[in-house]
Amino acid sequence: MRYSALPDSCMLSSCVRLVPTAVRLVGSLVCSSSRSFMDLKALLSSLNDFASLSFAESWDNVGLLVEPSPPHTVNTLLLTNDLTEEVMEEALQKKADLILSYHPPIFRPLKRVTWKTWKERLVIRALENRVGIYSPHTAYDAAPQGVNTWLAKGLGTCTSRPIHPSKAPSCPAEGTHRVEFSVSHTQDLDKVISAVKGIAGVSVTSFSARTDDEEQTRISLNCSQQALMQVVAFLSQNRQLYQKTEILSLEKPLLLHTGMGRLCTLDESVSLATMIERIKSHLKLSHVRLALGVGRTLESQVKVVALCAGSGSSVLQGVEADLYLTGEMSHHDILDAASQGISVILCEHSNTERGFLCDLRDMLGAHLENKINIILSETDRDPLCVV
Repeated sequence: MRYSALPDSCMLSSCVRLVPTAVRLVGSLVCSSSRSFMDLKALLSSLNDFASLSFAESWDNVGLLVEPSPPHTVNTLLLTNDLTEEVMEEALQKKADLILSYHPPIFRPLKRVTWKTWKERLVIRALENRVGIYSPHTAYDAAPQGVNTWLAKGLGTCTSRPIHPSKAPSCPAEGTHRVEFSVSHTQDLDKVISAVKGIAGVSVTSFSARTDDEEQTRISLNCSQQALMQVVAFLSQNRQLYQKTEILSLEKPLLLHTGMGRLCTLDESVSLATMIERIKSHLKLSHVRLALGVGRTLESQVKVVALCAGSGSSVLQGVEADLYLTGEMSHHDILDAASQGISVILCEHSNTERGFLCDLRDMLGAHLENKINIILSETDRDPLCVV
């Protein structure tokens, strides 16, 4: 079927006004007395309203990863890009009740929870101190107001769209396939409708139609994958019905502003050298890594930038652009891009993500109506540095 596109501002709070906080007195009596708290379940619901976890990649591990025994209330939420043991110690010192870690500290299944490995120790310390751990990861990558949109802000004035758009999670509401066929009035219409209605996972609609000057009833079935085989088996028993049957695969509509990566078209072209300085300024970095595309120089003009926060190899592969911007790419993917005249800028994985947390703090503060205290980790940092 043909894809259609839907605006997605109704689902995600891309229209949230950024409300600047006039005074931040973290940990002071004034700050704590002006804040209330939220029940963990209510907070999780609000976080999902802000950016739905349904937009996360299927391989990802997102949502609430560690939950203290209920009821659990949250007064202080700590934001971090990576939850290390150093960040956990900071969270405990600052009496955080919930840690929002952009990267999930639990990714592969844990077979045991002992003091042996650092990730197991994170779980133990969180539970012992009644601290929840929540991770949005690729849900925030896809969100219209998320990490990739923030990264694109450093390029200059531009228009952007997702490289791989997300699909609306609830459209169509039922079924993976649509089966359509016509029943003439000479046939037993009630018997046919009764039979297909008796198949689990099928919804039925019917309407009058006229074909070759003959009045007929058009039957349309929305079916699950499992129900489809039963519907086909039933229709195949009637040759006249089966020969006029159409089966359509249903695809969910694409969302205009939600998805992985961003393809950005600048209003005005700039030199690669200028773009490098813009990116370094936005990410507050003194150095980035650059692979010049074949035939390109620092004075080559950049009009189209394809970007992906974190690790961009799979998202950027095959995309036509003047420049790829990401945290890390494999050696051979860099060679492939450069051979096509595409320059590549690498900034290290989390350096393309961490700065988003400042914007996130303000957006969540507005979204949650400042009901809780939201603080940024001061010990979170990229593990790599230039020496």
